[in-house]
Amino acid sequence: MGSDGRSWSGVAGGAGGGGEEKTRAAPAEVPTSAAAVDISLPLPEMTPRVIDLCKELVKGWSSLDSSCFSISTVSGGITNLLLKVSVKEGTDSQSSVTVRLYGPNTDLVIDRERELQAIPYLSAAGFGARLLGVFENGVVSSFIHARTLTPSDMKEPRIAAEIAKQLQKFHQVDIPGSKEPQLWNDIFKFLKKASVLKFEDNEKQKRYETISFREIQDEVKELKDLSDLLHAPVVFAHNDLLSGNLMLNDLEEKLYFIDFEYGSYSYRGYDIANHFNEYAGFDCDYNLYPDKDAQYHFFRNYLSDRPSEVQEQNLDALYTETNTFRLASHVYWALWALIQARVSPIDFDYLGYFFLRYGEYKKQREFCFSLTQGFLSSLRSG
Repeated sequence: MGSDGRSWSGVAGGAGGGGEEKTRAAPAEVPTSAAAVDISLPLPEMTPRVIDLCKELVKGWSSLDSSCFSISTVSGGITNLLLKVSVKEGTDSQSSVTVRLYGPNTDLVIDRERELQAIPYLSAAGFGARLLGVFENGVVSSFIHARTLTPSDMKEPRIAAEIAKQLQKFHQVDIPGSKEPQLWNDIFKFLKKASVLKFEDNEKQKRYETISFREIQDEVKELKDLSDLLHAPVVFAHNDLLSGNLMLNDLEEKLYFIDFEYGSYSYRGYDIANHFNEYAGFDCDYNLYPDKDAQYHFFRNYLSDRPSEVQEQNLDALYTETNTFRLASHVYWALWALIQARVSPIDFDYLGYFFLRYGEYKKQREFCFSLTQGFLSSLRSG
C-alpha cells in the first residue's frame, strides 16, 4: 500500500526509517527589529509600516523606493494576518515575501518564544518558508509558490503517503532545549485559563456555565495516565497539521509544511492523530476520520522507506498509539476554543466549537479507551 508512480520532491532532508539519529542543521543568522505593526489598522494605513519593515529586514530591499512595493492579503489561519509583499524587479519579474502578523491575545494559546526558537532550525532543515526576519509582533518569510491543500486532498492516497514520509522526517529534526513533551502541560494550562472565564454576553455566559470543568479535569487525568502506559516516542511535533498548513506545488510535485506556531516536543501519536482529526474539514464532519486501512497506509509510509515491509505488530502498535491521542487532540482544541471565545475578535463561534470537539471526545472515548486497554492487556499476556 505504499505510494506508487513518480517520486515526490520532499521538503527536507533527514532520517528515513524510524530510530535514526535526530538531525540538527545550523540556522543562519536572522535579522530582527523592535518595530511593530498595528494589526487593527486597515490595509492601506498599515502598508507604509509594512514596507518600512521589509526594507529593514529583507536583504537587498533597503534602497528600494516605496512605489516598487505592492501588498495583498493572503488567505490563511484564523489567528494571524498573512500578507504577501511583492517588489518589481525590472519590467517582467517580481520577488515576494510573506509577512505574518500575530493576532491579538494569541500569546494566551501560543508560546511565541518556543515558536521562534524552533523556526530557524526547522527552516535550516528545509521545512516551511525560509525565515527572513523577526519583528515585535510577527515574522517575514520567503513566499512559497504553491497551493494550500484542501481536507479532501489530504486523504488522497498518494498525497497521504507523502505527508507521512515528510512527517517522519519532520519528527527527526532536533530543536535545542528541553525535550520534555509539552502536550499535557499545555492542556492543563488551557484548562486552568478556560475554567475562570467571564463573558459579557449573557447567552454565552449561560452556555459556558453548563460546562463541568471538574469532569474535564478528571477525563484529562485518566487519559494521561492511560497514554503514559504506551511509552509513546517523543518527537518535535507540528501539532497543527491541518490542510491550511500543507501546501503543494503541483508542477514540481513538492509538498511543504508551514506555520509552526503550535510546534513543541510532544508524542508521535498525538501529531498523527491531530492530523487525522483534520480530515473532518471545515464542516467538522468527523465521519471523515480515516478508517483503519487508510491509517495503515499512512503508517506504512511513515514507518519505512519500504512500506510493504512494515511488520503488522508495528502497525497495530502505532494504530493504538494514534487513536489514544486522538482523544487528547479533541480536548486540546476544545479548551483552546474556550479561551478564544473570550479573547478573539474574530467572528467565529468558538464556544460552539468547544462543544463540538468535546462532544466528539465523549463520542469516541469508549472505543479509544477499550482499544488501548485491550492492546496493553495483550502485551502483558503475550
